[in-house]
Parts: sequence; C-alpha cells; structure tokens
Amino acid sequence: MDCNGSEDRNRSDPLTSEHVQKNWVALLISLVIIITVTGNILVIMAVSLERKLQNATNYFLRSLAITDMLLGILVMPVAMVTILYGYTWPLPWALCPIWIYLDVLFSTASIMHLCAISLDRYIAIRNPIHHSRSNSLTRARVKIIAAWTISVVISMPVPVLGLHDHTKVFRNESCQLTDNNFVLIGSFVAFFIPLIIMVVTYILTISALQSEATLCLDQLIVRPKWSSTIGLLPRGSLSSERLFSRSSLCRDGASRGSGRRSMQSISNEQKASKVLGVVFLLFVIMWCPFFVTNVMAVVCGSACDEDLVGGLMNVFVWVGYLSSAVNPFIYTLFNKTYRAAFGRYMRCRYREERRPLQLILVNTIPPLAYSSSGLPLKVENSLKRRAEGSQSGSFSNTDRSNSGNTQNKQEWEEVVSHL
Repeated sequence: MDCNGSEDRNRSDPLTSEHVQKNWVALLISLVIIITVTGNILVIMAVSLERKLQNATNYFLRSLAITDMLLGILVMPVAMVTILYGYTWPLPWALCPIWIYLDVLFSTASIMHLCAISLDRYIAIRNPIHHSRSNSLTRARVKIIAAWTISVVISMPVPVLGLHDHTKVFRNESCQLTDNNFVLIGSFVAFFIPLIIMVVTYILTISALQSEATLCLDQLIVRPKWSSTIGLLPRGSLSSERLFSRSSLCRDGASRGSGRRSMQSISNEQKASKVLGVVFLLFVIMWCPFFVTNVMAVVCGSACDEDLVGGLMNVFVWVGYLSSAVNPFIYTLFNKTYRAAFGRYMRCRYREERRPLQLILVNTIPPLAYSSSGLPLKVENSLKRRAEGSQSGSFSNTDRSNSGNTQNKQEWEEVVSHL
C-alpha cells in the first residue's frame, strides 16, 4: 500500500510542479500588466493636467502612453492566457487575427511615435522661428494622427488575411503569423526603417544642439571685451545696438529674430534629449531581439531549429512588452515635474498644491502702517507733500520744476525702499 501511494505521489509531482510554475508565471505577468497600465495612466494624467508638461514632445509621449496602456489592457492578458494553456489558442478562432492585429498595431504605433518625436525635435531645433509654440502643438497633433494612421495601414492586412484564411494565423493550434512575406516586409516597414530614421535624426539633433551651445559659449567668453566698448559709443548708435544684440544673444535670448536660442533653452533641450535618448535606447534594446529573430526565422527557414526559434520568440516578445512598462519609470527618474505629479496623483490630489496668497504676503512682505484712508502712511504723506508743493508760488517755473523732480524722486525712492 505504501509503495503504491509513493508511486502515485511521484507520478503526480511533475503535474503539480508544472501548475506551480504556471501560477508563478501568471503572477509575474499580472504584475507587469498592472505596472504597465497604471504607469501609463499616470503619464496621460500628468500631461493632461500639468501646464508645465503641455508641449509638443509631451503630447507625443501622452499618445505613446495611450498606446502602451492599450497594449497592457488588450494584448498582454490574452498573451498570458495562451501561456497558461501551453501556447494553444483557447478562444474562438475568429479572435486570433484580431488579437494579432492589435499586437502589431500597438507595437508599430510605439516605434512610429518615437520616430515622430525624433523628427519633430530635429525640425524644431533647426528652424525655431517657423516652429513656434502654436505651430508646434498643431503640427504635433497632425504627426500623432499620421503615426496612428500609418500603424493602422501597416497592421490592416493581418485581420484581412486571417479572417479570409485562418491558416495564415494558425500553426500547430498556436495563434501566430505564418505568412512569411508579411512577416519579412512588416518587420522592415514597421521597425527597421523607422528605427534608422529615429537614430539618424536623434544624432543630428544632438549635433545641432552641441553646435549652438559651442557658439553661445564663444560669444559669452568674448563679451567682456565688448562691454567696455559699448559705454564709449553713443547710446542710440547702430554699432552699440549691434554689439549689445550680439553679446546678449545667448545670454538671454534677446535676438529672437535671428533664430538662435538662449543658453538656458539649449541646456533644457539637451536635458530633454538625454531623457528621450534613454527611452529610444531601451526601446531598441528590448524590441531588436524579437524582430531580428523574426527575420532570421523567415530567412533560414527549415535550416533553423523550429522549437528553438519558437521558444526565443516567446521570450523576446515579452521583453518587448516590458518596454511599455518602463517608460513611466524613466520619466519619473529624470523629470521632477512628472515625479511630483505622480506623487500627488497617488495621494488622490490632482491639482498642484499652492500656498494661499495671504500667507505668502505675511511671510515675505514686512508689515506696513496704514492710515484711515486705507493707504500706507508713507504713500499718503508723500502725496500730501506733493499737493502742498504744487500750491506754493515762491519758486520760478524752472526752480519749481527742478526741485519738484528732485523731491518726487526722493519721496518715491523712500516709498519703494520701504515697500
């Protein structure tokens, strides 16, 4: 009896171990899904509610967050179910091409958004005059619509082919694309070509910012030589105005008509480029293995080990999905506005906390003595003295004017210094 019971337990152990492994996998994937959806909802809220974040680049990031959120809601849960069922499709077969379509759509939309961000920033830096704030926001919306439209067009053959012929999306009862032509062409159109555009424009953007920063630093270094010259020139002379415009060009951005930007603006652009560079790099690192394996599987065909390629694809696709979860962490790590907004939203405080004006005045402005008329005593006394001075006729017109100007200047300097 004991021997038979021991044999039964040994036979059941592999099955129990397999269930335990699947439970841990389901728990881990569920955690990734929750982080993906929650983090990207916070990004959407931050860009929508925080005025500091309402610019063209962050509008792209908000649309990208919508893409990642939908991926976490509509694609990842179904992928988890297929893993729990041993990669066999447990749902009605008609849902398979729709699920693949959504997967391809959101993955393509992500790379298209990053490509559009890179292009938009390069154009804005090369042509700052023609890329004003209003035009920038309008063009950003147009480019966001274009990114979604291109993604829909690239993904549309999946449901068309799959619903017409289910063998195009099924292999060994597993829901996956089997049309090699679509896999090969789609990989280049949806990933590799946008990737090349994104990398090239990003490098050009960094180079342009570096050139502007070098030019500004050169002007700031030679400025002291000009400052002593400006005082020797007549105030309204053309040479004086040109020297001042050139010296203040990168210090305060006074010469906006030249298309140049201030040093502070260049510094802000460089910081933003670093953050976007991290986003680009992580996206490439996480999605490249999947698309490279995808292309290699088509190219080598039967020469490749089908089980090995299938296993790598199943792992690499989830590595790609992780890129949708890490973006909010990047924004939080590098941007204090995102960080402060996320902290408030998690405490259910959706508006920026501001100190009351009365408290600010009490803490920052010294107390003033007020008269019955409601004016500060210093101001009222100075007004009375001005009225008395205007009524006296003991001075000549010139003397009265000069003394009045001097007196008024002293009185108002006294009032301003007191305030």
